[in-house]
Amino acid sequence: MPDSPETVTSPAPDFDTVVKDYYTDIFRFAYSLVKNEPDAVDLTQQTFLKFARKGHQIKDHSKVKSWLATTMKREFYNSLRREKAHPSVEIEEADRLDYAEDSKAVQSMDASLAMDALAGIEDKFRLPLSLFYIQGLTYKEIAESLEIPIGTVMSRLSRGKDVLRAALHVS
Repeated sequence: MPDSPETVTSPAPDFDTVVKDYYTDIFRFAYSLVKNEPDAVDLTQQTFLKFARKGHQIKDHSKVKSWLATTMKREFYNSLRREKAHPSVEIEEADRLDYAEDSKAVQSMDASLAMDALAGIEDKFRLPLSLFYIQGLTYKEIAESLEIPIGTVMSRLSRGKDVLRAALHVS
C-alpha cells in the first residue's frame, strides 16, 4: 500500500501576531456583548489570556479568529452565570452595617470604617457578610445564591465576623 500523503499544517501563529491581527475585531465583538468599554476590555483580555494558555491546541490555524470569538462568547456567558450566582455588592452604597448580635463597640462604630474593613477581607467571607447584613438575605437565600451548603454559610459568617473584628481591632 502506498503511504498516505502527510498533512501539511501551517505553523501556529505566535501570540503577538494573533493580538495584532484580531484585537480590534474581538474588542468590537466584546463591546457589542457588554455595552461598555471597561467590561469589553476585560472580556477581550480574558479571551486573549485563554488563547495564550490554550491556543497551541488549535489544529486548523485558519480558524483562530472563530476560536477567539467562540471563546469570548463562552467567557461572556460564564460571567453572566457567575454574576447571577454571586451578585456584586457595592459596599460604598450601604449606609451602615446592622450588627444586631455584636458588641456595643461594633454597633457604635463609624460605618465608613466598617465598610473599608469589609472591603479588605477575602471574598469567601465578605460575600456572605454582605449578603446577610447589607442585603438582609437569610442563611438559606445566601446558600442558594452562593451555591454552598447552609452550614458553610453559617461557618463563613462566623469566621467572617472574626476576620472583620480583627481588621477593625475590636475585641
